[in-house]
Amino acid sequence: MLQFELSPQQKELQAKVREFSVKEILPAVWHYDEKDEIPLFLLQKAFNAGFMNTNIPIKYGGKGFGLIENVILTEEISAACPGIATSIFDNSLGMAPIILSDNEKLKEKYLSLITREFKRICFATSEPVMGSDVAGMRCLAEKKGDDYFLNGTKYWITNAGVSDYMTVFATIDPAKQHEGIGAFLVEKNWEGVSVGKPIPKLGQRCSNTAGLNFKNVRVPKENVIAEPGKGFILAMKTFSLTRPSIGAFAVGAARSAMEYAIDYAKKRRVFGTKISNFEAIQFKIAEMYQKVETSRLLVWKAAWEADNGIDPAISASIAKFYATEKAMEVVNDALQIFGGYGYTKMFPIEKLLRDIRLFSIYEGTSEVQRLIVSGYVLNNYKPAMPPLEDLPLIRGLDLNEPSAKNAIAWRCRMCGHIHYGDQPPDECPYCFFPKTAFKQVWPVG
Repeated sequence: MLQFELSPQQKELQAKVREFSVKEILPAVWHYDEKDEIPLFLLQKAFNAGFMNTNIPIKYGGKGFGLIENVILTEEISAACPGIATSIFDNSLGMAPIILSDNEKLKEKYLSLITREFKRICFATSEPVMGSDVAGMRCLAEKKGDDYFLNGTKYWITNAGVSDYMTVFATIDPAKQHEGIGAFLVEKNWEGVSVGKPIPKLGQRCSNTAGLNFKNVRVPKENVIAEPGKGFILAMKTFSLTRPSIGAFAVGAARSAMEYAIDYAKKRRVFGTKISNFEAIQFKIAEMYQKVETSRLLVWKAAWEADNGIDPAISASIAKFYATEKAMEVVNDALQIFGGYGYTKMFPIEKLLRDIRLFSIYEGTSEVQRLIVSGYVLNNYKPAMPPLEDLPLIRGLDLNEPSAKNAIAWRCRMCGHIHYGDQPPDECPYCFFPKTAFKQVWPVG
């Protein structure tokens, strides 16, 4: 039986996070957006309130939240500021490979530490010449004895400048593609680790983004998250669990834009009436609400699959590219409703528009998500309807008549013509293909 009602505990979490986001995050972020600086104190407040690291299993001192709880939390924080939501969520992204790994000692050491202390951990796969093409990475991991030595650069790394730890994916040989990739837990203060300057961005300016450089960085064997050959699969499993949260970012930000637009439409008057009385505005608001609601349902479906042990990869990709693209449409329509005021920095719409634009790019572009979904549909999807050449589209024969059961129908596989008779015609009267193009389609079976 389908169930779309949140549990009492989930509703309580939603209410607490919503209150925190409105009271603590919303008033502070406009200032830091202007400064293009991460307000680290807000992450500290989120940690103190119990809204960070919620995916750490109870075994290691965490809350053990499922993905449903995490997308609920993420939506509410993103509604206040998508950039802050990105930086808070980044800890969950950075820890996901550790949680999914088989390295129990690593889990006990770092997950327990991150639970107790305000530590940040980032996730490093992208490089200056490689983003969605994870298998194309060039950062090298050379094995010497039991240890590995990292050399290379990671780029576009969220929280790189403020993280204590980093989950780094590197390859033993770029020519091996996905078969050469491993994953490693690196500490920021290790010799050879350098952090680049914050990358100036259009939006997400309350979230730190920087590059990482590794020069002969020694990674002891106990810090190997996944041996080379297993890292690519681990990265893909991680994305399947984290892409629904990107959809949740989009839902939260789009919801805020919609709510601001509704409030504005009810108060702004032109031509002697509120603009909410105009059908053009009503239709925009209806479509905005529809897009927010459908996006949330797709996000929840992917999260539910993950929490119930179902591979969420396809649902996660659908949720990500649908929700992030619809969010852009919602915010753009909100700005249109605001008119000139929406284009100014005195109102929140322009910031949301800048922040949201990133969602269809990172953690796999919308184009990559479409490749994933189309690959599944073309190669693994099981259709319910029969193939075209087997379709019993019977015309000119009343199947309610007793004599119909003795009829024999042949379908031309080229043009679809149906021929009745004991044998197919020597030639199709429509497309002129020979009798070999015909297939018997009735009686069925």
